[in-house]
Amino acid sequence: MGIDELTWGVLAFVIIAALFAGWVDAVVGGGGLVQLPAMLLIPGITPVQALATNKLGSIFGTATSSITYYRRAKPDMRTATIMAVIALIGSFVGAFVATILPASVFKPIIVLALIGVALFTAFKPAMGAKAMLRFHGKKHILSATALGAVIGFYDGMIGPGTGTFLVISLVGLIGYDFLQASAKAKIVNFATNLGALLLFVPHGSVLWMLGIVIGIANMLGSYIGSRMAISRGTKFIRIVFLVVVAALIIKLSFDVWAENIAPLLGA
Repeated sequence: MGIDELTWGVLAFVIIAALFAGWVDAVVGGGGLVQLPAMLLIPGITPVQALATNKLGSIFGTATSSITYYRRAKPDMRTATIMAVIALIGSFVGAFVATILPASVFKPIIVLALIGVALFTAFKPAMGAKAMLRFHGKKHILSATALGAVIGFYDGMIGPGTGTFLVISLVGLIGYDFLQASAKAKIVNFATNLGALLLFVPHGSVLWMLGIVIGIANMLGSYIGSRMAISRGTKFIRIVFLVVVAALIIKLSFDVWAENIAPLLGA
């Protein structure tokens, strides 16, 4: 698979992580919080290989959940398509900026934003229960376009929790319910994964056999997760959303400590 040190036990662990990550990603986004750390445990894998191969596996899952949501939730494809195209471009720009500015510069701001999102969602139980669009016509398209650009840039620049940010932005800023927001988020997330792969593949960073294996597991998890989200509705998605946001806050807070605070204290 491109890594001599990969054992059957580690491979089994990575496959299980990919299955669960696909489920989380399909319901509310944030599967990378599970899948990428699991891949980094593979002996001999480089961070770039893990990130690139994770994108390959994830695109299987986002494609599966996108199709499932499209068939059963009937999302507004005009809005979703425009957001996806702009997000793909934004992910390219974000990846370029990442080569100039380290992600650690932005992570403290993102942690504070996520804490605000979690508190707002927890104390506003009616938010996302039903669709109440704030814009219509050209204003709706422009707001969706701007959101796609920002989220795409974030995915290219930093990455973790892209689907989660998509869902809460579609709910809180545009006014979709959680189910419709999740449906559109999968389509846009597919585009951002594709954008990243267009950068990684020419550089030879993708471990193809490993990526296909975790992709199959991700597909299964995504299919199960999207079916559950559709059948159980917005209340279920909202609960999972809060759990994933809490995990994302913990993960990024640890990164902020390791990258920004600990070096200062050590000095």
